[in-house]
Amino acid sequence: MIISIGLFSIVMLISVGALLVLVTANRKAQATQSVMNNLNIALDAMVRSIREGSNYHCGSGDATAAKDCDSNVGVDGGDTIFAFKPFSAASASQRWIYSYSGGRIYKQEDVNATPIPITAQEVLIDSMRFYVVGTTQGDQYQPKVLIVIKGTVGAKADAKVRSTFNIQATAVQRILDL
Repeated sequence: MIISIGLFSIVMLISVGALLVLVTANRKAQATQSVMNNLNIALDAMVRSIREGSNYHCGSGDATAAKDCDSNVGVDGGDTIFAFKPFSAASASQRWIYSYSGGRIYKQEDVNATPIPITAQEVLIDSMRFYVVGTTQGDQYQPKVLIVIKGTVGAKADAKVRSTFNIQATAVQRILDL
């Protein structure tokens, strides 16, 4: 009887330990999925608003003037700031600005507005570049924006599981630019 109880205790101890490991792994997977969903929603919203916008401007300077930035610009090419006239613009000078700074993506709905982060703190974006081509009116190219993001999920210091990701998204202006 003592041997049976001892064997049963050992089997139960191993089974409970395995169950706890599975529960912990499931929680980590759900947290990672939640963070990636946040990033995907932010990126989808960016692409949708960029696609419906016009007068693309990449980089700093006068955001009301169209400006390309492709792989020939700068050391890494592209830029971390992108501005455009939104579809719902109340005035011709209104611009939305997406930017990358300090590991997060920010959005401004006006040149003078305060940037608002649109990604969760759990997502550490290591680099983000906008590549824009075709902004010159009548150049036979439809304006196109390529967004390249590289980063880490679970980037906090106390995170036990970290996953890297590389995401690209392309938005082509819907308004014909001939």
